[in-house]
Amino acid sequence: MKKTTLIAAFLLISASVFIISCGKDKPVTSESNEVLTTTDGQVYVVDTLNSKAEWKGFKVIKSDNTSHIGALKFESGEVTVKDNKLESGQFVLDMNSLTNEDLKDSESNGKLLGHLKSADFFDTAKFPTASYEITKVTENIAGSDYNTILDGNLTIKGITKPASFNANVKVKDGELSIATEPKDINRDEFGIKFQMPAAEGLIKNEINVQMKVKAIEKK
Repeated sequence: MKKTTLIAAFLLISASVFIISCGKDKPVTSESNEVLTTTDGQVYVVDTLNSKAEWKGFKVIKSDNTSHIGALKFESGEVTVKDNKLESGQFVLDMNSLTNEDLKDSESNGKLLGHLKSADFFDTAKFPTASYEITKVTENIAGSDYNTILDGNLTIKGITKPASFNANVKVKDGELSIATEPKDINRDEFGIKFQMPAAEGLIKNEINVQMKVKAIEKK
């Protein structure tokens, strides 16, 4: 009886270790906003040729001389509009479309992009896309520089976190545009923890992001 109990206990412990070890390399899915939007409305498809997300990264001394700037293309996306108001939206970014605009030397530019796409940063081979899902659309207070507040779930490297953006949203003649206020995203929360040696200048955890989206009414 004791022998049977001992064997059962051993198998239980072995199974637990197996489950933990198998889950080690899986991306962590963190907290997210509850989806409160509705897809009841007219569908608009993102114009991927005329939409982009702009990024800016800094060393600890935050200035234009210690920063890199660039952009990402949208792979796909759809939004719904009802009574000329944004109702919901989902966007997918192509992480392999990452570009840099401040380094004019092709060799330096290529090295930076190669490093940003590596496992030290965005690991685009394993995580080729990032996404943003709008979970709530709120009209901003009168007189604000941005007419809308977008709440949503931002996913980078398989990790999802709530993210809110102030945005200007316009709907006219079958076209929709969204221009968000530049916002700092903490890369550490998405598992991007690489840091330069102090002698070369520490990199700030914040990446500044701004989305510029154009969508066309689906006929």
